[in-house]
Amino acid sequence: MLYSAYEFAYAAVAPARIAAGFGARFWRSPFNPAAHTWQARSAAAALDVFENAMRRYPKPAWDINATTVEGADIPVSLEAVETKDFCTLLRFKRDEKALQQARGKTASDPAVLLIAPMSGHYATLLRGTVEAMLPDHDVYITDWLDARDVPVSRGRFDLNDYIDYLIGFMRTIGQSSPTGRAHAMAVCQPGPALLAAAAVMAEDENPARPASITLMGSPIDTRLSPTTPNIISQERPFSWFEQNMIYTVPALYAGAMRRVYPGFVQLYSFLSMNSDRHLNAHYDYFQHLVEGDGDSAEKHRSFYDEYLSVMDMTEEFYLQTIREVFQEHTLAEGKFMHRGRRVKPEAMTDIALMTVEGENDDISGIGQTQAAHTLCTNIPQDMQLDYIQKGVGHYGVFNGSRWRTEIQPKVAEFMRAHDGKRKTSPQKMAAEQ
Repeated sequence: MLYSAYEFAYAAVAPARIAAGFGARFWRSPFNPAAHTWQARSAAAALDVFENAMRRYPKPAWDINATTVEGADIPVSLEAVETKDFCTLLRFKRDEKALQQARGKTASDPAVLLIAPMSGHYATLLRGTVEAMLPDHDVYITDWLDARDVPVSRGRFDLNDYIDYLIGFMRTIGQSSPTGRAHAMAVCQPGPALLAAAAVMAEDENPARPASITLMGSPIDTRLSPTTPNIISQERPFSWFEQNMIYTVPALYAGAMRRVYPGFVQLYSFLSMNSDRHLNAHYDYFQHLVEGDGDSAEKHRSFYDEYLSVMDMTEEFYLQTIREVFQEHTLAEGKFMHRGRRVKPEAMTDIALMTVEGENDDISGIGQTQAAHTLCTNIPQDMQLDYIQKGVGHYGVFNGSRWRTEIQPKVAEFMRAHDGKRKTSPQKMAAEQ
């Protein structure tokens, strides 16, 4: 019912939104003799703020057409490597000839799978993450589909399916990697899924198991330094999430009748957590428009075009994540099951592990990501690295100036240090002896 009401409200406000757009253009028109007055600029700014607040934000474009290597521009093309019902594995393919000319030799950069969160926003939220990785890595990313656009006939998608997707993607990338093993980096929410996938592949001695995994601001053990989202997840019973967070996709979409956690509900949660900051940002946007500060206004629009673009999650994935990760902490307690088998992080012996946390992270508190080191008891110490970035919050862990100048160089160095040929596990060595 709520989903249908949301769609009805959006349709109802459409005439006002369209009128606001026309009104803003009228007051800014060079043919309007009053366009340069304070009153006209204020009216145009107010109408612009209203139109932007009421419109729907589609999935943003990647807009990554080139990267810079050794001072040279290297063309980049987007390639769909593998397409599944709920995700497309994308590759940001750098022009090999231009890359070789820039370096004077054949490039052999580490292949890395960036695992985007399926937590409300599209994978394009990691645009800055991708851009910083491109000069030194062969970059792939999980581009998750909006659940409301996936027909019910394609079946369900839960946390176990998510893990299976990651295993399959690492196998696909490994086949084209010189070492047979890619690196994997999970940003925020997919940390537990990546840790589980790597553990399963290690136990199976899968030749495509990742050479390293990097977990960034991930909820491995949310009992440590609990934040507001963690506390809410603990205080409310599982039934509350079933009854209040899940709705049916209306007939307007391809995924009609699918039960989902709607993106607009998630967005409301995001906005309510920092309502004062968002209100102040929009007031500043209004002032920038009135003052004619186009650069600042454009920065605001670019940020909110991404931030307000949201997607739905399937009911089963959302609820399983709430139960396993945020309420029962099964991975942290060694009880997490995948397809009927217990996930064993201790099975990892030749997969390097790096964790990254932000000093001011209000989503995944300090220690929650570090907990992965405690679980992975058989990874040698020289293959582990824990890093805390001072002065950044959750978003700054994977985007912004600190990410580009301080965090990413450490991640790149870590991956290169562990990009050797695959090693033989202690278990296999013992068996051979």
